[in-house]
Amino acid sequence: MKISFLKIFAVWRRFRRGALRHHTDHAQYRPQIESLMRRADPGASWHVRANWMIDLAEWIRREPKVSLLDDGEWRRVKYQRIRFLLDWLDGNRDVKQIVQATLRKTLREATGPELFSATGLPRESAFFSELSERMVKLVLPRLVGQQDLSTLFTAMFPDESDAELLLELDSKTLSRLWKLGGDDGIAHGYRKQIDEAMLYLVTMVVSVGISPAFRQRLEPHIPLLATPFMALRRELENYLMSSATDEAGLRSVRMLIAVCQAQTDRIYAHLDEYGVSVGLVYHVERMRAQLIRIARLLDLRAAPHAEDGSGQVQAVLVDLIIAHHRRSSVRELVNRSFALLARKMVERNAHHGEHYIARDRSEYRAMLKAAMWGGFITAFTALAKLGITGLGMAHFFEGVFLSINFAVSFIIISAIGGVLATKQPAVTAPALAAQMGELDTVEGLRELLVKIAALLRSQAAAVFGNLLAVAPVVAALSFAFLLAFGLPIMSVEKAQATIHSLSVIGVTPLFAIFTGLLLWLASLMAGFADNWFALRRLKESIAHHRRLVHALGAQRAERWASWLEDNVSTIVGNVALAILLGMMPVIAQFFGLPLDVRHVTLSTATLMAAVSSLGWEVWTMPQFWLACAGIVVIGLLNVGVAFSCALALALRARDVPTRVRRLVFRAVLRRFTLTPTIFFWPGGQDNPASTPQSRMDPEPEEGETAALREKE
Repeated sequence: MKISFLKIFAVWRRFRRGALRHHTDHAQYRPQIESLMRRADPGASWHVRANWMIDLAEWIRREPKVSLLDDGEWRRVKYQRIRFLLDWLDGNRDVKQIVQATLRKTLREATGPELFSATGLPRESAFFSELSERMVKLVLPRLVGQQDLSTLFTAMFPDESDAELLLELDSKTLSRLWKLGGDDGIAHGYRKQIDEAMLYLVTMVVSVGISPAFRQRLEPHIPLLATPFMALRRELENYLMSSATDEAGLRSVRMLIAVCQAQTDRIYAHLDEYGVSVGLVYHVERMRAQLIRIARLLDLRAAPHAEDGSGQVQAVLVDLIIAHHRRSSVRELVNRSFALLARKMVERNAHHGEHYIARDRSEYRAMLKAAMWGGFITAFTALAKLGITGLGMAHFFEGVFLSINFAVSFIIISAIGGVLATKQPAVTAPALAAQMGELDTVEGLRELLVKIAALLRSQAAAVFGNLLAVAPVVAALSFAFLLAFGLPIMSVEKAQATIHSLSVIGVTPLFAIFTGLLLWLASLMAGFADNWFALRRLKESIAHHRRLVHALGAQRAERWASWLEDNVSTIVGNVALAILLGMMPVIAQFFGLPLDVRHVTLSTATLMAAVSSLGWEVWTMPQFWLACAGIVVIGLLNVGVAFSCALALALRARDVPTRVRRLVFRAVLRRFTLTPTIFFWPGGQDNPASTPQSRMDPEPEEGETAALREKE
């Protein structure tokens, strides 16, 4: 059994490390090269020759996992191996002829259009198709296809660092490599394949450039045949049919490529203003990559001779290696395609979040009053929740009715101008990130500190207002229920279980974190709905809908459209939060996860209902005070998790440098240690222009000022 295990382990090591393992000792170069070169056989099958070329590249680039040499030293070692290999072949003419014949036969048989037109570029016509293809390629092994230069190339250069090695090769070494593996016939064949690749790429560019989704977003509208994309195809075809030395045709094609790239910039500007479509962003990104590839291939084709154009060949190969490895990254695709959408959602949340920031005492009182209205409505919501859970329905239907209960409550709160605690952090954090992205002066830092203090005061006012209203209202309703029916609103067992479930000792913090994530997800859905409404131009569609205009009148239809534009994110955010709070515990339990929600206002209402059912002697029980501590923890985690997730996304979407984030954190911590009360209660005017320098607004330190000056 032990011997079998050792054999399996040895096979596994050979599989992981490859066939060639002993190439780091320079003293053994000669026997290694001789063994490798004598394996060359021009009469062998394609797969045998392809695997031999892969082994050759593996020998050149091989380095141990543990080494004292840095990356630069290892690149020099690899470069020495290439020179030693070429020198050894020059000294062994018979072996060199066989190696040369093997390489040239392989390159002559290989088909290259796929390498030039598809390697490193998105292939699928839609974002999710491309995403699924990349994920499948991460799992399934890759086959070196019959006479396929693309898969052979990617197998020979499996690491992005190989591009740096190619860049360091001098022209003399490149010329020796070309003479070893190429000739004029191979160069002519690949020039034809490059022409085919450029025609394919320009056809793909034209198919997107003249599509309605693309042309509708360009102003002014251009006739189809006059678009720069159609002109690029015509000029490229004319250039390919002419001589390679046609400088005028080459300049015309390059100018049209620049014009087409400018058109993609205009598309981005339109999306940034009117709403983002992930599918269209994917198409635009693919078009930009294809235009860059056409420009690279034009430079390569314009080279007068294969040896003279070694620099262009080197640039194209490096571009292919880098593009291939970046294309293989699922994370790179998601980041690139969703970056603009995330920024747009963040900007729209920031616009709505400005309304929830209390900057002075009057706004603080207004926030407190709105939060008390929210707490008043939430008291009825919590009691309705107790009634629904007490019916003993199936979990799914219980979740559905709880979602309806929450949705009605949240919409009523919004309709009367109320505020529900912990909903603001997800929309106020993007407003904070917007100002952090524009932070470039000490005065800007001071204004940001004022805004952070106002933002945290707003969260405190919302929580205080909710709790000040919900507790007495629930107590009054419980007393009214007792007078009307002669029974407490909860049984003794259920009330004791409720108090125990809210204890700070247990799973309450975990459930509070889970609820904070749900609050953040609801804000994302609200931002997505706002972006979707703007992208589809539903305001114009509703305002000019024939039947609506006939039924409501033109002015009323316009008002309805404007009202929907202003409130669609609020409606979707409230409904989404209601569904998440009602259904996510049901879905989690379906998968065996005992998760539940813990919202600070709803939990306070439930605790007050339990206290009212047990009587005031519960105040002497330790479990009650543990539950009160649990309420405090729930409030902190609800706000903290929702705010942290929203702020992290906003900072990432706006590309705020890490240095600025650390600077702001240190400044906030310093101000909190000096004057902590201003983060909970307004101490007067918070306008930095009118507030004198004092301990209320400390002067930034020299390090903070220097960091601002060096901000990226």
